[in-house]
Amino acid sequence: MIPIIAIYNQRLVLHFHCTHLQHITTMARAYESLSVLSIVFFLTTSFSSASSNGGFTVELIHRDSPKSPLSTPKTTPFQHVHEAIRRSLPRANHFFPAEAHDQSVNDAVESQVVSVRGEYVMSYSVGTPPFEIFGIADTGSDLIWTQCKPCEGCYNQTAPLFDPKNSRTFQKIPCSSPKCSSAVGQTTCDDSNVCKYNARYADSSASNGDIAIETLTLGSTSGRHVAFPKTVFGCGFNNKGTFNEKTSGIVGLGGGSVSLVSQIGSSIDGKFSYCLVPLSSEKNSSKLSFGQNAVVSGPGTVSTPIVDGQTSTFYLLTLEGISVGDKRFEFPSSGGDDEGNIIIDSGTTLTLLPPDLYSNLESEVASQMNLERVRIPEDLLNLCYRLPSSDNSFEAPTITVHFKGGDVKLNTFNSFVQVSDDVVCFAFKGYPSGSIFGNIAQMNFLVGYDLKKKTVSFKPTDCTAMA
Repeated sequence: MIPIIAIYNQRLVLHFHCTHLQHITTMARAYESLSVLSIVFFLTTSFSSASSNGGFTVELIHRDSPKSPLSTPKTTPFQHVHEAIRRSLPRANHFFPAEAHDQSVNDAVESQVVSVRGEYVMSYSVGTPPFEIFGIADTGSDLIWTQCKPCEGCYNQTAPLFDPKNSRTFQKIPCSSPKCSSAVGQTTCDDSNVCKYNARYADSSASNGDIAIETLTLGSTSGRHVAFPKTVFGCGFNNKGTFNEKTSGIVGLGGGSVSLVSQIGSSIDGKFSYCLVPLSSEKNSSKLSFGQNAVVSGPGTVSTPIVDGQTSTFYLLTLEGISVGDKRFEFPSSGGDDEGNIIIDSGTTLTLLPPDLYSNLESEVASQMNLERVRIPEDLLNLCYRLPSSDNSFEAPTITVHFKGGDVKLNTFNSFVQVSDDVVCFAFKGYPSGSIFGNIAQMNFLVGYDLKKKTVSFKPTDCTAMA
């Protein structure tokens, strides 16, 4: 989710304020892709402090996995796929809300806008002693916040609320603190001198509360748990909207100064990576790594620069073109600086492209396919085919994504998604307002972010084989 108060000239305004006083401090593009990256960290009783000399790895649990608190066992796998596809455009509309001018797109997806768009959920711990929380981990925003007692107006939550009075390490931030300034920019304080936040989202959901510092603890697949003291986060006392009752708040994983990734950056040497298992895999969990565990290198690795945008929150790359077999199509030029023309989002299901580029890809793919073309209900995807046999095998042209500095060759499961027992669809879609490199295209790649070198690296990897 992208926090907003209002959108002016296609930019998003985030409000933070001191008690009784509001001050606009951040303007950013209102980007948000089709689904939010969410992660599950499991906690035990052993802890260690963070160290830049090592690294750690956690499980990524898909929201539809039996391990997920958001799992709906009565829903079929293909119903899950359809719901994930439906979440694509609503999330994209949040990335580009002022620019989503295609009325047919808006009409089709308006009812699907929900706050729990995440493909994964995240369990982490705050406080001393640790208090476990399930939140939505969001690559499209920065602030970490959770519902807190006493809650003046909280949405319904099945799990207990965090009570800051029970934590020995909870500390409100005064408006004069540099931590408040780094989180919210310049502020004006009254006599209470408490740094407050007011985060509003593009679907009219909102959270209001105190900016505080607290110990945040992450689990790992090794059983070692890493504590990060004095983490800036929001303690929400008034929260409303379409949040799911099984989650409590948001964990921002963007590139801004108060995101989880940025706040623990010195301990992880600015590195994190993930390896997403294909949708067809029976394995329930993927992997998210930090620090030395997150280094992506070796044969087959290609890297592309992260481009500075109008906001530091989003990870922008430069897409030069896409090939279908030997036929290459260039990314359309804007007539100016074409750097940073696509967002990479680990939680986005589809890959969204400019309509002209998508149209060329669709035509070329269709010309090289030898299957019966069919239409699916609700026209979620344009290019669909009936599978020829029960083993679901078929031949498709190779799709190669040409990023600046390196080419990423996609497998069939990166470019096609199975939507029923006998139908597969091209997992790309035209979108007039912006471009997003989604998670289907990233599956079975080790994708590493080096925020010091400002690169994203891709390495073909069997993610199901990762320990």
